[in-house]
Amino acid sequence: MSIAAFALCLSLVLPAGRAVPEPAQSSGRTVEIVVGDNMKFSPDALTAKPGERITVVLKDVGQMPKAAMGHNFVLMAKGADPKAYAEKAAPLRETDFIVPALNHQVLAFTKLVGPGETAEVTFAAPTERGAYTFICSFPGHFAMGMKGTLTVGK
Repeated sequence: MSIAAFALCLSLVLPAGRAVPEPAQSSGRTVEIVVGDNMKFSPDALTAKPGERITVVLKDVGQMPKAAMGHNFVLMAKGADPKAYAEKAAPLRETDFIVPALNHQVLAFTKLVGPGETAEVTFAAPTERGAYTFICSFPGHFAMGMKGTLTVGK
């Protein structure tokens, strides 16, 4: 089966808005984003070429327990409202503060991490050029400024 046919099959069975985990040997670029008790992404600005494969490794270097200061990475689709998404995510601890009903607004996300933990997600950057917001959907974090931008350009 060709890669294109395989991708088409996956698009028919996977829910919209979810990143498809990539095999370890996949080509592309890996970006480490560090988070911690300061409620900031570092770096908070990423760039990509249209369609580029990117693996985001989210690394928590904080000290506070995950229940009080967990973090995730949620890449929003163009036109999605990150504030509204974060508000709807706030009561959803059982899904790591991901809103299943709004999967169409999310391009990729990681599980929640706590001190010393990492999570990763591999996705293809959007093919449409422009700025895409990523947030932490843990309650209160987006409101405190825990967000960043993926800029898709040349």
